[in-house]
Order: sequence, then structure tokens, then C-alpha cells
Amino acid sequence: MNDSSAPSAATRKKTLAWVIAIAATALLFDGYDLVVYGTVVSSLLRDPSHLGPLDAAQAGVLGSYALMGVMVGALAAGAVGDFLGRRKLMLINIVWFSVGMALTAMATSTAAFGILRFLTGMGVGALVATAGAVVAEFAPPGKRNFFNAIVYSGVPAGGLLASLLAIVLAGVTDWRGLFLIGALPLVILFPLAYLKLPESPRWLLARGLAEQAQQLSIRTGIPLQDNEPDAGPSVRARRTSAQPPSAVTKDGRLVAGFAALVSDNYRIPTLLLGLMSISGLLLTYGLNTWLPEIMGQHGYDKTYSLTFLLALNAGAVIGGLVASRSADRLGPKAIVSTTFVIAAAALTLLTMSFPLPVLLIAVAFAGVGSLGTQVLVYGFVSNYYPTPARAAGVAWCAGFGRLGGIVGPLVGGFLISAKAPSNMAFLVFAGVALMGGLVTVFVRKHGEAAIPSAPAWAGTDEDPRHSVIVREDA
Repeated sequence: MNDSSAPSAATRKKTLAWVIAIAATALLFDGYDLVVYGTVVSSLLRDPSHLGPLDAAQAGVLGSYALMGVMVGALAAGAVGDFLGRRKLMLINIVWFSVGMALTAMATSTAAFGILRFLTGMGVGALVATAGAVVAEFAPPGKRNFFNAIVYSGVPAGGLLASLLAIVLAGVTDWRGLFLIGALPLVILFPLAYLKLPESPRWLLARGLAEQAQQLSIRTGIPLQDNEPDAGPSVRARRTSAQPPSAVTKDGRLVAGFAALVSDNYRIPTLLLGLMSISGLLLTYGLNTWLPEIMGQHGYDKTYSLTFLLALNAGAVIGGLVASRSADRLGPKAIVSTTFVIAAAALTLLTMSFPLPVLLIAVAFAGVGSLGTQVLVYGFVSNYYPTPARAAGVAWCAGFGRLGGIVGPLVGGFLISAKAPSNMAFLVFAGVALMGGLVTVFVRKHGEAAIPSAPAWAGTDEDPRHSVIVREDA
């Protein structure tokens, strides 16, 4: 018997398809924005007519400006995302970073270029932070890691696009043309998102707008609560809710946003998840910024150097999607720690004298363990926190983690300026990958979160213990 007041499975499938497509496309251009600099940095170093004289250390600093902006934008999104809503943030920041890319293409000095990269990065960071919350609240349980991987694979896919276009358009356009391509979402994606991207019904419910949430739930097919746990056989549910434990303090207060991240349930995991993100993003942006230059120092010409960047991001896209299916079955914790170790092994292989095909395969596996791993980290984080703290949790991961993204280009620039052996950079990055794997091991599962004894809400409908899940994978 059909219930006209209940969400429709067919409607949910259609809504989910639009949401995933819009979010993935937004992050495709985010990835393009953040990787395109690595494809042009060699030209900027060698030709002062573009932005003025530039050495490797200065280029590393310029590469970090965008990441600083991403950190600010992600943390700002976390501060307002759980109050302003997912849809509004997505729309605002699609416009923001598109305009930023267009203006950056017109820069004529390193100062103007750096400022505009910072401002553009703010829009990128807000989108990266919001996308995880959107996926977690629209995707069905048991497939959230996979759908999250599809969306966040837009970032390495954008890097792949940047690398490919830099090769194909060589001699056709300079770096300005490549940056202008990054402004296309303003005319292509924004109108589509405005028409097809709904607000999250669960966000409306969390804000106390129950009637609006119910109406939107029926219209979009997105249920207000999934009555099954999110993962495979390694997850054992004590209750019927897919929500992680509510964020509470010792006096029993329910908290939301950033306050929830430092509440008694989540304080230590929040720190560890942030360190995981720092590791993943240091690898991602250190390699994407300097890999072509490092391989150029090994004697490969520009086309071959960019091919290594192509392999890195192709490995991240394919590896992230494959690993996400394993994360849904086995849990993200084991898979993330494993892919970090894969990155360390692959980067160590790059210090050895192997034939080109072997090096390309090693670079692809480094992509799996760097940006591919970061895709999994975002999925891990977005499903680790409850709805009232989800945007803040992903924003913390994307924002605090950008410290690694900022340091990555600086480390590469410092080592190259100091004329250190190019193999040294790979060994440094391998050590970071091992650190990320070690940190991941210590993230506790939800069932180990401390719950106060006998707070004011005990025994009432507000008791968060009614929705506790023991997740063997987290």
C-alpha cells in the first residue's frame, strides 16, 4: 500500500543523482583550481614576463596562498554552515571561486596573483567543507563512503583535467587561458545548482523546522531518518538509528557546530581526524605542486613531467573509488590506514632508478595514498559526526587539514631552493604518509565515546543514547 505522505524511493534516487552530480562537478573545478598552479609553475619560474622574477621558494609560498584561503573558507563554512544551510553555501561559493579564477587570470604581479589565489581558495574551501555534509545527509546508508568518494573524486579528477589540458593546450594558450577555464562553473554549474540542488531535509529538522523538513522530505524523497546502520557486516547496531552519538557535555547539554567537536564525546577524535587530514593534504598539495618540477630535474621534459601529474591524479580517482567500496564493507578506518601505507611504499620506490612505466605506476599508487586517501578521510569524517555538527566536522577536517596543504608546497620549495637531492622530497613525503597511517589507528569507534551518567535528559525522548551505534569500523 502506497503512503502519499512518505518519501518515494524513485524520487529519492532522482534527487540523489542531481545532488551527487552537482557536488562532484563543483569539486571537479575545485580540484582544477588547486592543481592548475602546479602545471604552470615551471613556466612562471622560467619566464619573468608573466608575473615578474620568481624563484622556487617564492613559488612555494605562492602555491600556499590558495591553501591558506581554503583553510579560512573551510573554517568559515563550518562556523555558519550548520546555521545557514547546505544549499546557500554551495550556491554562494560556486560564484565566489569562479569569479576568483577569472580575476586571477588577469593578474600582472606576484602580489596580485597571491592575493587573488587566497581569495579564490576561500570559495574552494567552503565548497569542500559543505560537500561532505551534503553527501552524508542525502546518500543512503551502506553506500555513503562510495557516494562520498564519487563526489570527492571530483578533486583529483579536476587535477587530471588540469594536467591533461596543460598538455593538450600547450602552445595554444598560456597560463592565463588555463585559469580562465576554471571560471566556467559561473555560467555552466551555477544555473543548474540553483534549479536542481535542494536544501537538506535533515538540516531543516535539526534547525527545528519540522513542518518544512517533512514537506521537503516528501518532495525530494529523502527520509528524515534512515533506520539502518551505515556500513557492512563489521558494523553492529544496538539501536535503530544511523546517527552517531549526539554531542554532549558532562552536564548533559546537547551542543552543535564547532562546540560539538570539542564536547566530551568528540574532543580526542576531532584532534586525530584533523591530523589525518593534515597528512593527506600535505601529500596531495606537496606532490601536485612540485612533482613536474622534481621529475624535470630527473631529466624528463615538460610533457613527460606533466604526464607524472596525470598519473598521480588518475591513481587518486580510480583508487579512491575502489577503496571507498572496501570502506563501505570493512569500515573506513582500516582502509585509510592501509592507503597511507601504500603511499609511503610508492613514494619510497620513486627514489630508485626504475624504468619510466614502473615510475608511472608508482606515482599512480602515490595518488591512491595521497588525494585518494583524503577522499576517504572526508567520508570518514562526514559520517563520524551527528547532523547538528556535521558541517562543522567536515569544515574542521578541510580547514585544519589545510595546514598540511599549506606546508606541502613550502616543503617542496624549500628543498628545491636548498638544492637538496630530489629524492629527499619523496622520502619526506613518505614519512608524512606513515604518520597519517599511525594517527588513523588511534581514532576510536563511536561506541567508545564517553556518555555522561544521569544528565538532565536521561530517560527522555532527547536522550542521545537511544541512537548510539557501535561501529567496529570507526
